[in-house]
Amino acid sequence: MSASPGVTALRRLASMPFLDRLELAAAAGISDRSAYRAVAALERRGLARSLLHGTELLRTTRRYHLTAAGLCRLAAIEDEPLEALLRARPVSAQWRRILLERLDAVAVIYRLAASIAAQRGAIGFRWYRAAPMDASIVLSGGGVLAVVRQGATADRTGFAKRLWRLREGPDPGGVLLLAPDETRLRHARRLLATAPFPVLLALEREVVGAGPGHPIWRPPSVRGAMGLRDALAYTAREAGLPAEREPARATLPADLDAAAAGDPGWLLPARLGPAEKRTLDLVADWPWIAPGDLAVLLGLSRARLSRLVVSLESLGLVARIPATGGRLAATERGLAVAARRDRTAVGLARSRWSPAPLDAGVPGGWRDVRGRNSRQLLRHLDHTAAVHRFVASLAQQARAEGWEVAQLDPPRRASRYFRHGGRVRSVHPDAFGVLRRDGERWACFLEWERRAVRPSTMAARLAPYLRYYASQRPADDHGVRPAVLVVLRDEITADHFLRVARRELDRARVKLPLGVSHEALVGAEGPFGDAWRAPGGRPSSALPAAS
Repeated sequence: MSASPGVTALRRLASMPFLDRLELAAAAGISDRSAYRAVAALERRGLARSLLHGTELLRTTRRYHLTAAGLCRLAAIEDEPLEALLRARPVSAQWRRILLERLDAVAVIYRLAASIAAQRGAIGFRWYRAAPMDASIVLSGGGVLAVVRQGATADRTGFAKRLWRLREGPDPGGVLLLAPDETRLRHARRLLATAPFPVLLALEREVVGAGPGHPIWRPPSVRGAMGLRDALAYTAREAGLPAEREPARATLPADLDAAAAGDPGWLLPARLGPAEKRTLDLVADWPWIAPGDLAVLLGLSRARLSRLVVSLESLGLVARIPATGGRLAATERGLAVAARRDRTAVGLARSRWSPAPLDAGVPGGWRDVRGRNSRQLLRHLDHTAAVHRFVASLAQQARAEGWEVAQLDPPRRASRYFRHGGRVRSVHPDAFGVLRRDGERWACFLEWERRAVRPSTMAARLAPYLRYYASQRPADDHGVRPAVLVVLRDEITADHFLRVARRELDRARVKLPLGVSHEALVGAEGPFGDAWRAPGGRPSSALPAAS
């Protein structure tokens, strides 16, 4: 005899806390109407509560969780001790904190799970605290899928280690991997090309926004893509669910309203709106950014940006640093929110990017800043500000020309690593961007160069790119060969650089899509203007065609 919709909803919210009603209906295999009625009845009886949540990718919706009374009621229905229920399912106070910290990622994975359930019927589901996968989905009729999400702030090395653990551990079944952008998806494909289990990868925004028939899922070792139905047939196979060590504590969670009185950081993903999250992410990406440049990157008015920044300041997530002329930086609390969302180390994020003690209004200079990477950016603030102005101008002009800014990476995500001559080499640009329009893609590396004044130094700056472009790696990494845009200090230095570049290109016999300019000309013409020249003095063809 099947359980009533109310009991079904209780059980499902115990295994998948913070589902919305449509996701609940799909995952449990009941009608949307039954899910709405069941959840409403649980709320009236005080067995469930909801909170609002939205992201840049997902519209704001109500997400539901069981109250302490709801958990006690479920324990009575299951004839199971409450402590055993708290240890067996992700409903303890400790689990609730973890899921709320990761709520943006949780919502994306639930959307994927609901799409899978719509194809294959009711599913089983398990969350993981520290395993390489985020969750496992058990399909009706057999088959297990591990879901791995790469967060926007996950660094290359840390995520590679996570995938290594996935490969070396127990068989996870099939794997569905969600990547934040094309570059990191291609990197993950290379890492998993020889995995001993079936793998498919997709962009997170496409998993959320594309229909089930859209071919968004890509295998790691061959070209092509498939829709969700074919993806499930390709990846789903029998496997045991990975086991994690039982948590040391499993306490009954308090009411969220009572917990919110203490202003805990783990509630922030539910308190912040999509625009606030987008603003925090950009400030964390581009430390010491001026409010004007941030407004341009977001495509907002200064008044709207000011309201967002004031809101983030009041929550202790962003600081306006007087010592830098009012520039913005993510505080240690703001860095922790992003790190926990993406399952990265909070301590590592703070050691690299903390603006303290300047974020607390303590006077001082760049030497006092704790975050080693943030300290270097502040030490060379003129250079940092110039890069910020360029990327803001690029975004503004791209929109005016009908391009969509698909990707805009700060230096830490713009670096590329490759093998050349039997050694691991790298390029470390100041920024990387990808634009899209009508099926066309254009990408570029930016080098804002103020130190290259001698021919030997100029040749040394070009050498990593000549090695990189001597192979197929640029196209393999991005799907296109990105332009390399170099901005020099003045016109005389730019002329010298062009002569050196022509000599080095002829010597290396490498085709490099190079554009060279200088600060005054780029400032006057903008990134899309007639500011760029190729070696030989002719106008550069590295820029995208105008609309």
